[in-house]
Amino acid sequence: MNTQTGSVLVVEDVPDTLNLVELTLKFKGYRVITATNGQEALQVIEKERPALIITDILMPRMDGFSLVHRLRINPETRDIPVIFLSATYVAPEDKAFAIAIGVTKFIEKPIHMEELLRNVEETLAVRVREVHQPLDERKFYEGYRRRLETKLQQKAAQITRIESMMDTLPEKEKESFEVSLGNAIRERDEIQNLIDQIRIQLGGKEKTDQLP
Repeated sequence: MNTQTGSVLVVEDVPDTLNLVELTLKFKGYRVITATNGQEALQVIEKERPALIITDILMPRMDGFSLVHRLRINPETRDIPVIFLSATYVAPEDKAFAIAIGVTKFIEKPIHMEELLRNVEETLAVRVREVHQPLDERKFYEGYRRRLETKLQQKAAQITRIESMMDTLPEKEKESFEVSLGNAIRERDEIQNLIDQIRIQLGGKEKTDQLP
């Protein structure tokens, strides 16, 4: 294995997952840098251009979809390959949108390390990198909003389901369900915040389009 290909940037907001991926890659000889959200990742990339980015999708401040879009609209980062990791966005429509915005590979969580390492090695072995052309801004935000709205509905249903079960559970089982409920509420609120931001973006573009 040739690991002299530059650094691998891992972007993940769950500390246990971030540490697991980082340590596994380092054990295999890769040089790893890390970030906990998309905004932090962009700051890291300004200082050191990675050979590969491995990123979660659902993250606070800036998620994986927005991160990839920002990379693709910048000619200097347009050809950096990106591997998506996700437990939330795993529907065929999610994967199709990821490919449309320029994601190289898609791996579902829970992560199987052999699969991840195989994809990392295959991606870094490609000598001629594909230059991904960015989606039109409106197409990106409209597609992005559809993906988020679908996930918001799913999260709302998950929260309702957990809440309805809480009253019937024995006390010793409630704690784990309370953790799951808290995580689901946090993710729902993050998704809703992203949708609100996109509506502002699309509203501004509609006003711009109407100018003479």
